[in-house]
Amino acid sequence: MSPDPVKMDSGIRDEDYQDQILPHVSRTFALTIPQLPPALRTPVTSAYLLCRIADTIEDEPALPPAATLILLQRFVAVVAGTEDAAPLARDLAPQLSGQTLPAERDLVLNMARVVRVTARFPEPQRLAIQRCIEIMCGGMHRFQQTASVRGLPRLSDLDDYCYYVAGVVGQMLTELFCDYSAQIRQKRAALHEVAVSFAQGLQMTNILKDVWEDRSRGACWLPQEVFSRHGVDLAQISATAPDPRFDAALHELTGVAHAHLRNALAFTLLIPSRETGIRRFCLWAIGLAVLTLRRIEAKPGYTCGAQVKVSHTAVAMVRLLTQLSVRNDWMLRRLFDRAAAGLPLASAALVRRPLRPILRPQPQEEYANSTHHVPLERAAHRSEGRSVR
Repeated sequence: MSPDPVKMDSGIRDEDYQDQILPHVSRTFALTIPQLPPALRTPVTSAYLLCRIADTIEDEPALPPAATLILLQRFVAVVAGTEDAAPLARDLAPQLSGQTLPAERDLVLNMARVVRVTARFPEPQRLAIQRCIEIMCGGMHRFQQTASVRGLPRLSDLDDYCYYVAGVVGQMLTELFCDYSAQIRQKRAALHEVAVSFAQGLQMTNILKDVWEDRSRGACWLPQEVFSRHGVDLAQISATAPDPRFDAALHELTGVAHAHLRNALAFTLLIPSRETGIRRFCLWAIGLAVLTLRRIEAKPGYTCGAQVKVSHTAVAMVRLLTQLSVRNDWMLRRLFDRAAAGLPLASAALVRRPLRPILRPQPQEEYANSTHHVPLERAAHRSEGRSVR
């Protein structure tokens, strides 16, 4: 992300604004979204930018929790079309501190552009995006309110956190892909079985990579349950005091992330081989995540995410190899196995959690008349990392 001021032509089309701001707020999505079929690029760009605005509101340290919740609720209403974007942008922008990047501030000021683009989408796309934002804003705020360096109590709590900041995005993308293609729509149930796990694999990789950066901001998304088995108190750890017991627990979580990424590959192979753009969109993210886990495994005691960041050469190799193999399921499995060689792997049972409700958009009339309540509980106990970027 660029720290420099963002200069945009105020006279450009809303869709062009989206394309121009995207690389300033996410280099990764600026790389992968153009791989999608043209009919999906604008909806996925809009969805990502709306998620990024929600992140910006939630991450703003100058806002007290009560004010943050009100702003998030107003943003949900804006995306749903029941509140105008301009007043929210005017109210929010002056409250953003210097810790908010210039590009994020520009995006907030121009949220009406993104909302206008989204409002023009066909109803299935529009409602899938609206529902994603609704669930994300409610869920991630709940976790941010209790964030601390003590971490999360249980591994199931990590699952829940990853669902709200990433899994719901996986569900939304699945709905967009199904709306785009009748052939993909035939696989909807199978795709939804692994969509949340796909996103959790990416999110867990980011959490492991950025553990020390998150900690410097007063948050830790690691599960104390896992670290307790190794005799580690997350409240007491320090990047300047390497501990092999901490590394052992991180090794265990790397195995969990690896198992989720195997589900991500399964998701991708359910996409018809002729849909090479969607496959590349997925495969590039999976490949970079697997290589990041290898870097984490190879460097115990790392003290910042930059030390385990994948090199530009590795990024280029992922792009080349997936381009050559994108239609060949057998070759893609072999490439994954080779990239993941040596990584720990958690049992399939550990990542086979109760299924989340499928993100079924409500009809427009029902949605407009609903209270937009965000369900924060499921049948089982529910107890950056941020949303997938």
